[in-house]
Amino acid sequence: MKRHDKILEIKHMHTGFKIGQDYYDAVDDVSIDLYRNEILAIVGESGCGKSTLATTIMGLHNMNYTRISGEAIYNGENILEYSEDEYNKVRGGEIGMIFQDPLSALNPLMRVGEQIEEALIYHTDLNDKQRRERATQLLEQVGISNPKRMLRQFPHELSGGMRQRVIIAIALSCKPQILIADEPTTALDVTIQAQILDLLKDLQDEIDAGIIFITHDLGVVAQTADRVAVMYAGQIIEVANVYDLFNDPKHPYTRSLLNSIPQKDSEKADLHVIEGMVPSLRHLPRTGCRFAPRIPWIPEDHHEDHPVLHDLGNGHFVRCTCWKDFHFRGES
Repeated sequence: MKRHDKILEIKHMHTGFKIGQDYYDAVDDVSIDLYRNEILAIVGESGCGKSTLATTIMGLHNMNYTRISGEAIYNGENILEYSEDEYNKVRGGEIGMIFQDPLSALNPLMRVGEQIEEALIYHTDLNDKQRRERATQLLEQVGISNPKRMLRQFPHELSGGMRQRVIIAIALSCKPQILIADEPTTALDVTIQAQILDLLKDLQDEIDAGIIFITHDLGVVAQTADRVAVMYAGQIIEVANVYDLFNDPKHPYTRSLLNSIPQKDSEKADLHVIEGMVPSLRHLPRTGCRFAPRIPWIPEDHHEDHPVLHDLGNGHFVRCTCWKDFHFRGES
C-alpha cells in the first residue's frame, strides 16, 4: 500500500445539526488521518455521515444551524477554526472537492470555461491567455475530445458524464494537495464510471494528492482505494487497508455490507439483508454499540457500553468487542 507523509489529521471531529432547540451529531467523534498519494475510501449506508464529514472539512456548513468541534490539521493549522476568508484561501485551491451532483454544482448561467477559470483567477497569478490554456489542458486531461468547443458551452448542453468531467477539471485546476470526491460516479453508466475512476487514479499520481473517496459502492472501493474507513451512524467503526478489509473484515456491520454484495460464483439465490435501518439523527443512541439493534441475536454483554476503536495491528482498527462473537443469524 502507498503510504507517504501525513497530509490531513482529523481528531475528534463532531458536526451537530440543530433540530428544535438541541444539536444532534451527524459526525460523532471521528478521528482519521489522510496520507499524501493515498486514496482513502469512506463507505457506509446513506445517512451514516460520509458527506457531512466532507462538507465539514471543506467548511461548507451554515454555522447558525451547525455546531462543529475537534480538529482538522492541515499545514499545522486547525482549518475547522478558519474564518470564511481564511477558508476561501485554501478551498478550491489547496483543497478541492468533486461534488455528488454535477448539475447543481455548476452555475447554469456561466459557460464551462468561465467556471474553470474562476478558481484560477482567485488562486493563481495566471493571465487571461494562460488561464484559457490551463482550462483547455484540464479538459483534455479529463478526456474531453473537443475542449475548445466545450469551453464555450453551458452545463445544460452537456451529458451527465461530461458535466462530471468538468467538475473534476474544476477541482483539479489548482493542483490541490487534498481532493475530496463525494460519490463522483453516482448515476453514471458503468462505462463512464470506469473512465472517471481510471482518471482519478492517474491524476492522483500526477498531483501527488491525498484523496478522500466517499461512496457506498464497495465494488468501486475494491478497485480504487488504498485504505478504507467504514462509517455507521456517525462513527467510524472499522479502518483497514483495502486488502484486509475485503479478505478479513471484522465488524459485524462491515461483514454484513460485504455479505450483501451479489457474488457471481455463489449458488445462493437470496441476498443477505441487513435487518432494520440506520436510526434517525434525533433517535440515534449515544451510548453502547450503535449497530447492536440490527443484530439482536448477539447478547447484550458482548457489546461495550462505550465502544472504542481497538488496534488489531497492521493499521486495522475495529470498534466494540462484539466482532469477536459475531455470527450471522442461523449460523452456529
